[in-house]
Amino acid sequence: MVTNKIRAIAYLRTSSAANVGSDKDSDKRQRAAIAAFAKARGYQIVEEFYDAAVSGADPINERQGFKAMLDRIAGNGVRVILVESPDRFARDLAVQLAGHSYLKGLGVELVPTTAPDFFTEDTPTAVLVRQVLGAISQFEKASLVAKLRAARERKVAAGGRGTGRWRYDEARPEVVTLARELHDQGMSYRKISAALAQRGYVTSKGKPYVASAVQTMLMRNA
Repeated sequence: MVTNKIRAIAYLRTSSAANVGSDKDSDKRQRAAIAAFAKARGYQIVEEFYDAAVSGADPINERQGFKAMLDRIAGNGVRVILVESPDRFARDLAVQLAGHSYLKGLGVELVPTTAPDFFTEDTPTAVLVRQVLGAISQFEKASLVAKLRAARERKVAAGGRGTGRWRYDEARPEVVTLARELHDQGMSYRKISAALAQRGYVTSKGKPYVASAVQTMLMRNA
């Protein structure tokens, strides 16, 4: 007898609107299969989410029921999703593996009742698809980096700033001007810092500039 049951959420999906309704058996069949599996394997179904008339090729983040389920999981501590079969989760293999990878990253286990080890077995097809998805992800990342680099280069060519830390005379020119005026009056770096703070010129964290920062401001092109 199982006493410590694992809490799980049931996920159902029906592709066609023609198979949705009280007189249809798609959701009933899925629900029964999940319930039987849960009883045999020691799971406790705490909630159910259903995407009706949603294509199995649709990415999981575009499904209303699935998104609602993820929101629920974030707040209830459940880390297991039971589905009738892999194709109920998604018919497209790439969507299956990408979706499973996403859930795994969230610490959520996806278990198809007809093939509990489907997402954990390294079949040649699964390995190939994961490699292709990884290559696509790497390509997209490299493309983004190249686009950002090109944008910075265009900005620099047009006389703008590309990247790097802003100089004080660029970010706070009025502070630098005042600091130089106070320095010309013979004030030390610490006194300049205090004078700047008295006039409301402080760091982004609301603290007076340290002496070394004041010194940097007074340097040419600082």
